Amino acid sequence: MTSSNENDGQGMIVNPKPTGDNQDWDGDDADRADRLRFEEEQAMIREQSEAHAAAREAHAGAKPGTHPEKEAES
Repeated sequence: MTSSNENDGQGMIVNPKPTGDNQDWDGDDADRADRLRFEEEQAMIREQSEAHAAAREAHAGAKPGTHPEKEAES
């Protein structure tokens, strides 16, 4: 019977490729895809920020008592 303290290899991370074959090269397709994804995410965040700013400005510019939802309830 084996002891519970013995390392039987369970949970070990095994890299099947040698280190020389498993290098991440700068400027490869994955890096270009990451850059493109990042740029798209930044553009989406910028658009959302601009939309929120425009909505805040429109809300702040609305005169008190002229809110369309409140008039519809009256």
